[in-house]
Amino acid sequence: MIVIACPGQGSQTPGFLSDWLSLDGAEDFLSRASERSQVDLVTHGTISDADTIRDTQIAQPLIVAASLLAWRALSARVSLESVGVAGHSVGEFAAAAAAGVFSDEDALALVGVRGRAMAEAATREPTGMSAVVGGVEEQVLEAIAAQSLTAANRNGASQIVAAGALPGLAALAEAAPRGARVIPLQVAGAFHTGYMGSAVPVLAEAATAVQPTNPARTLWSNADGGVVTSGAAFVDSLVAQIARPVRWDLCLEGFQAAGITGFIELAPAGALSGIARRALKGVPNVAVKTPDDLAAAVELIRSAA
Repeated sequence: MIVIACPGQGSQTPGFLSDWLSLDGAEDFLSRASERSQVDLVTHGTISDADTIRDTQIAQPLIVAASLLAWRALSARVSLESVGVAGHSVGEFAAAAAAGVFSDEDALALVGVRGRAMAEAATREPTGMSAVVGGVEEQVLEAIAAQSLTAANRNGASQIVAAGALPGLAALAEAAPRGARVIPLQVAGAFHTGYMGSAVPVLAEAATAVQPTNPARTLWSNADGGVVTSGAAFVDSLVAQIARPVRWDLCLEGFQAAGITGFIELAPAGALSGIARRALKGVPNVAVKTPDDLAAAVELIRSAA
């Protein structure tokens, strides 16, 4: 099985959607996606600067729309009937749409609400996130807890993201665990922690408008790395996940247990494919950053057929 992964916040770069607009139907799709998410995705994906697209309420719909656009372009070139899908953090909304849990339109509407609610939650108290790279996992987790921080993203391949109050993050950087580097991330708040609690009921209310169906293909969950069987339960998980840690490490274990034969990351690609190269050694890997990368993804899927 090939796994197609949808990235999370922080993977966007200025102008990254420019090349995608040359594809047939891309501008029309992004126009409709902009209406659903209430964000001008064409402008922000082509000419907005790094500071602008770092804004949570812009970044989240932008990333999900890019992944869905890449999924559509790939599905027009090769059958995706036998692939599995997963998303990292907000990427789970794109993965849910790809798996048929709900429509692209529902994914974009929900992620628009999610981005705005999380941006508002982030204004309530100064918080942030830092990547802890390297070190012994148990020691890293102990150091994070010692500063009253949360291991918000456990990404595997010796990468854990700590989140919480800024003084705690500063103290963690000053007393980094042995063999580890602490790298501050350019994000607006402590995502996937209790600091996001006020956003949960907002998204829960919006989710009542969605009528989910069970996944049509294998779909892994950030909550525990397990395979999703119920669309309704997965929507509940998407809501709760705002304030709960992302267990991408367990997703990677799930991929390995399934015996995957290839890994493809959709646009805006880079972060997850990098983790996969380190964690899934020997598994062919394609990062679809631009339309030019679609040919390599098609070749990998066909080689596994």
